[in-house]
Amino acid sequence: MKLNNNQSIFIQGETIELESFTKYNITDEYISWLNDSVVFKYSNQRFFTHDLLSCKKYLKSFKDTQNLFLIIKVKKTSVFIGTLTVYLDLDHGVADIGIMIGNRDEWGKGYGQDAWDSILFWLLNNQKVRKITAGTLSCNIAMRNIIERSGMKIEGVRNQQEMLNGEPQDVILFAILNKDN
Repeated sequence: MKLNNNQSIFIQGETIELESFTKYNITDEYISWLNDSVVFKYSNQRFFTHDLLSCKKYLKSFKDTQNLFLIIKVKKTSVFIGTLTVYLDLDHGVADIGIMIGNRDEWGKGYGQDAWDSILFWLLNNQKVRKITAGTLSCNIAMRNIIERSGMKIEGVRNQQEMLNGEPQDVILFAILNKDN
């Protein structure tokens, strides 16, 4: 595998651009997304309060790893609207991805789908990852739609795995295999 986290990543989709997250992306707006209970309604990040220090620590956790922390920008305007993470296990040729569109004004415009599809294509075709995985709560319909439209299939269900508003929720696990590997 040729992935090297010490070099900048730049990936273009139809409507978005993905590039390496840097310390300059840690802005008041970004931190406000992380503390927005609507943005993180379905994420375990809802249990944490984020600040400049926690953001710097998270960014530092990617240093000297093969994992990727990327920003999502609208191609036409270069506006930063969210993030995408890729956790790689190079020994097994697998990647687990996650996405956050933090700017709620940009929800429902297809940017999340384009970012998701773009990173899948890049990983499968340029990095030769053997398998890509993702997971979400069963009640997170928007995320399920993005994952399913990308061609990922349900690989398993963790029944009643997590609690949301006092109710047990299933975690649905998805995967796609690289047909070329």
